Amino acid sequence: MNYLKRNIITLFSICAITISIQAQILDKSWKEITEMDEGTWFASQEAKDIAENVLLYQHNIGGWEKNIQMQNPLSAEEKEKLNKEKSNTDHVTTDNGATYQEMVFLSKMYRQVPDERYKKAFLAGLDYVLEAQYDNGGWPQFYPLRKGYYTHITYNDDSMVNILNILKEIKDKSDYFSIKPSSETIERVTKAFNKGIDCIINTQYKQNGVLTSWCAQHDENTLLPAKARAYELPSLSGKESAKIVLLLMEIENPSKKVINAVNRAYNWFQKVKITGLREERIFNESGKIIDKKMIPDADAPPLWARFMNLEDNKPFFCDRDGIKKSTLEEIGAERRNGYAWYTNQPKEVLKKYPRWKEKYDNSLSEKKK
Repeated sequence: MNYLKRNIITLFSICAITISIQAQILDKSWKEITEMDEGTWFASQEAKDIAENVLLYQHNIGGWEKNIQMQNPLSAEEKEKLNKEKSNTDHVTTDNGATYQEMVFLSKMYRQVPDERYKKAFLAGLDYVLEAQYDNGGWPQFYPLRKGYYTHITYNDDSMVNILNILKEIKDKSDYFSIKPSSETIERVTKAFNKGIDCIINTQYKQNGVLTSWCAQHDENTLLPAKARAYELPSLSGKESAKIVLLLMEIENPSKKVINAVNRAYNWFQKVKITGLREERIFNESGKIIDKKMIPDADAPPLWARFMNLEDNKPFFCDRDGIKKSTLEEIGAERRNGYAWYTNQPKEVLKKYPRWKEKYDNSLSEKKK
């Protein structure tokens, strides 16, 4: 009896641990799951079940829709509906990490479970992003194109940078992705990456003749900073520009134009950083933000505004009426608390720049604009 009792207790303990691990996974957001370190979990039944959802959510064109928690179980009715909608392309996008996150997840799955369906889906996603690229090297927010600001070259929420990071790993033939495209596809990827970098160089904004940074979106024809939603006016972005520069800094043997772009952007980040101010968030009992305030603090690390005027770098803030305000306190609670108006992402640029500068210093590029 004691032996049987011990075995039962052990079995219950194993089950409890398994349930606990599963709960920890399912408590994560889809983004957090895709960012998990590669390992044996991606060979688990739980991971396989999620992968089935990922395959089901993929549209025939190769991409995915955004803001879907792929880990959530699906009913039979939901699965049937998704199968019927596979040919619909209305909402297929690379915005908010869509398509990028699913490709990363499938690669991690394939390394543990070499299911050919994962490989096929990944390569279809790659074909989708290659097809979606403009001739000028940029990418729209949605493809096929949707009317409105969605056609703009989209740096917002790192959409284009995510795509270029995929292409870079593939063209460099790194081991980041477990799925290896054909040599012909790698050639296409290399051309697309180079065109994308050219687009970044060509959209860097000149302020009084000096290169600065980028807007969250640029007009696909003129390449100038462009408006998106009512409160997302043409501006210089402290957030999106950071990831753009970090990507440029990862290029081996960069051209003089790339070196110049990084140097100028670094100078701009230094010029516009905000010191002596920190963001204080007030939460309710359920953990929801109910207010944000900017508090003077001499010891606060640097911050950067999400939006700055094109002509003078002055930060601005907007409600949905699109009217610029000078301080966060001047806009209503809905936009004040429902949007990220400040960022610390450029700190990574400032941190990595000295070593990059030492490696790729080019005095000639410093003299050119």
